[in-house]
Amino acid sequence: MAQFQIECVESKTELNQSQYSKFILEPLDRGQGVTIGNSLRRVLLSNLEGTCITAVRVAGLIREEKIGAKAGEAKTSIKSGAVNHEFATLVGVRQDVLELLLNMKEVKLKSYTSQPQIGRLNVIGPAEVTTADFELPSEVEVVDPNQYVATVAEGGKLEMEFRIERGKGYRSVDKFREHGLAMDMLQIDAVFMPVIQVNYTTEDVRIDGAVEKDRLILEIWTNGSLTPQEALSESAKILVDLLNPLKDISLESFQPEYTEDEDPSNQIPIEELNLSVRAYNCLKRAQINSVSDLMGYTQEDLLEIKNFGLKSAEEVIEALEKRLGIKLAHNKSVNV
Repeated sequence: MAQFQIECVESKTELNQSQYSKFILEPLDRGQGVTIGNSLRRVLLSNLEGTCITAVRVAGLIREEKIGAKAGEAKTSIKSGAVNHEFATLVGVRQDVLELLLNMKEVKLKSYTSQPQIGRLNVIGPAEVTTADFELPSEVEVVDPNQYVATVAEGGKLEMEFRIERGKGYRSVDKFREHGLAMDMLQIDAVFMPVIQVNYTTEDVRIDGAVEKDRLILEIWTNGSLTPQEALSESAKILVDLLNPLKDISLESFQPEYTEDEDPSNQIPIEELNLSVRAYNCLKRAQINSVSDLMGYTQEDLLEIKNFGLKSAEEVIEALEKRLGIKLAHNKSVNV
């Protein structure tokens, strides 16, 4: 079993709660630094679970413009309700709906359940809206309560309801609406990855001044929903679980085994009988692919194959006798 030391030589947390840590793993056998570093990097970036907002319902005072009867004439109307497309604008809100969706896409959350959850926001201006204003279920918490969402002016109103999910990797907006999702819920691309970036490098080290080994330097940045130490531990567990079944792999031969009553020549494909094109095609259409398949037929059975005439049957019988010494029974009541 490989033995090496793991040391965290640097760790820090940014103002937006994202985290960074630098790890050193040593000593490793030559070449193992790249093997472990690359494997961990791929798992860290694609296989860890994270939480994000996947759909948003936005409501408030909606400004609509309608083209009048005269060319270039536009009429503006205001109504209250939920928007039905991302290009709408809300009265009293600095951001349009598209900007709001982009800001919600960047919100960092942490969920303690695998079930989808619903969060809400209800703000009346003037106010600068942050994630601290979210109304969240007990199973979900905000990573950075100071994360900016929108600015609402005096007299303005912003209402949102959003769907929170856990998942892996990246999921783009589906062309077809998810079953059970309300029509006024606007879907957004889901970025579940809790790990933002991973770098690894290897260095040569000497043990006792003679033996050359590898030193692996691993740097991990996360969005704050989990620490780099937790991310490293989870990714290592995924790799161990993935490779563990290979520890007990059996070395049994996978070559086909024949009983005493079976002849290996029966496994010969019909291509080796050098039949005419007509006879070959008829056999293939009847799902006869090898000599063993032919052994289940009598001479009378061959004549019952579709488009298989007497001449083709005689050709097959002759090829079996001359090449393999096999003679088909005339009918089912006769054993040869």
